[in-house]
Amino acid sequence: MKTALYPGTFDPLTNGHLSLIRRGCEVFDQIIVAVADNTPKKPLFSHEERVAMAREALLDVPNVTVEPFSGLTVEYAAQRGACALLRGLRAVSDFEYEFQLALMNRRLQRHIQTIFLMTDYQWLFISSTIVKAAASHGADIKGLVPENVRLALMEKYRKGEVRQGTPCLAPPHGGFRVL
Repeated sequence: MKTALYPGTFDPLTNGHLSLIRRGCEVFDQIIVAVADNTPKKPLFSHEERVAMAREALLDVPNVTVEPFSGLTVEYAAQRGACALLRGLRAVSDFEYEFQLALMNRRLQRHIQTIFLMTDYQWLFISSTIVKAAASHGADIKGLVPENVRLALMEKYRKGEVRQGTPCLAPPHGGFRVL
């Protein structure tokens, strides 16, 4: 059985992530969605919340499991018996960083390949950061994230549980800038 590990922070999981996971299922027998804990990023959602949201959003995909992990991604992939790391590319700007990671991972675990899938065109502009920024200002994010994630974001911002450093789409002078 060919297993791929799809690692990420998933803060939060977007429909772009879901699209990539579903497409990965066409190539691999099993996809392990590995939700990273030890990230230098400052996530809005706790590790447990991110794992739970991903599990709920992927309930209807039979050959996908969602697992929490910490440590080196490629080492976790080896522990789980994955033959590949699945990565998405939105634009050329993603490629340089992902290429460097792939080379380092290959050096650490020669038997694990990195497989890049291009993002579907309708998700090219989507990132977790942009979704959080829009949601923090009350924008309608329906269709950009799974419904359970949309509701969790709305609740987080309604309760004022936002951690310091939430990105803002508006420049200091008050008008919106184009990203």
